Amino acid sequence: MSEIKVNKISPRTACGTTTLGDSGDTFTIPAGVSITNSGTASGFGATGSASWNTTVKTGDFTAVTGEGYFVNTTSGEVDVTLPAGTAGAVVAVKDYANTFDTNKCILIANGSEKIGGSTDNASLTTEGTAVTLIYIDSTRGWLVTDSGLQSDASTQTFITATGGTITTDGNFKIHTFTGPGTFTVCSVGNQPACNSVDYVVLAGGGAGGSHTGGGGGAGGYRESPGSLTSYTASPLGASPAAALPVSATGYPITVGGGGTAAANATGGSGVNSVFSTITSAAGGGGSGSYPSTQAAVAGGSGGGGGGTSGGGGGAGNTPPVNPPQGNTGGTSATSFEAGGGGGATAVGGNGTAPNAGAGPGGAGATSEITGSAVTRGGGGGGSTDNSPQGTASGGGGAGVMAPGAGNSGTANTGGGGGGNHSGPPATGGNGGSGIVIIRYKFQA
Repeated sequence: MSEIKVNKISPRTACGTTTLGDSGDTFTIPAGVSITNSGTASGFGATGSASWNTTVKTGDFTAVTGEGYFVNTTSGEVDVTLPAGTAGAVVAVKDYANTFDTNKCILIANGSEKIGGSTDNASLTTEGTAVTLIYIDSTRGWLVTDSGLQSDASTQTFITATGGTITTDGNFKIHTFTGPGTFTVCSVGNQPACNSVDYVVLAGGGAGGSHTGGGGGAGGYRESPGSLTSYTASPLGASPAAALPVSATGYPITVGGGGTAAANATGGSGVNSVFSTITSAAGGGGSGSYPSTQAAVAGGSGGGGGGTSGGGGGAGNTPPVNPPQGNTGGTSATSFEAGGGGGATAVGGNGTAPNAGAGPGGAGATSEITGSAVTRGGGGGGSTDNSPQGTASGGGGAGVMAPGAGNSGTANTGGGGGGNHSGPPATGGNGGSGIVIIRYKFQA
């Protein structure tokens, strides 16, 4: 075997072409030999293939042309900055720990170059995915090849936001406000479906009345349909309710408190809850009857009627919205059976004479906006001097007979307080405070 040792091979004339061997020849590169290409390679069958770097990447880094990377996002998102694009350049990325669906890997193009024809960053959010990208030209930029789907490196962007208690349900973020705060939208998505949010806005419930007192009305309950972010909404999310468009700004959140009960009197109304253009009205207080029957109060849902003279319930859905935010309270009977407070999806029950029982609170609304079914917005039960006392659900308080405070609505359910029969100086139950819940898509 002959051997030639030289430091450089050049063409005979300047800028000419040097041919290595003849057709059919085979050139063997021994193990351990490295070949570095500092120019442009063409005509090689390896175009589009990557040499995999076995050092696992756990933080942001800049990729090198021709290399593939195992990326571990267990501890958080990882940004991969792509190299400057030249035709035929290749970069590959693999989900090392199957966590891209929890913490995404973000591909960032060099300067104003494109990924799939877009100047937006691309996100890898599919668990276990591996993609190879090849730079084609300035029109389309980096294109996905080996996975076969450009959607595996989606350039779709989504809402990012802060505020409240944040939880995750699949591809959706949920912000829950149990008190006042600010829902701050840091950025919106680049498509119409990615810049709106679903919501539940529930006001504070009304307090129950005392001395043959009616149940307090639930706080007004308003909800979007849930179709935007794939959850089962309550019936109050039906058309014409709609998801709410947002922009990159702060939205002050008001969470209404529950109404306060008073001795020998009609219960106090709750407080409105507010998010953006959505205002839910406070629940109305239940009627009291000492020394004489007083009127139940209208509200999101109306308070139940009290007394012995057939007191009527307070009107619900006040002020009116569509779909209705609540219902009317029940009517008292003429023999000490008070009506229940109105609920989000049903009117309060009427008291039944003679001595057959107080009216139950109206039913609340069940929604899966937080990822599991929760019922909120139930009216408070009415009271009676006999039994049974008015029952309640959905966070409302049941009616009571004995002296002392009635059963209060549960915090952050907007439930009405239960009425109290005996007095003076007994009081009904306080209303439950409201809640604001916001849900949106944050990844594909």
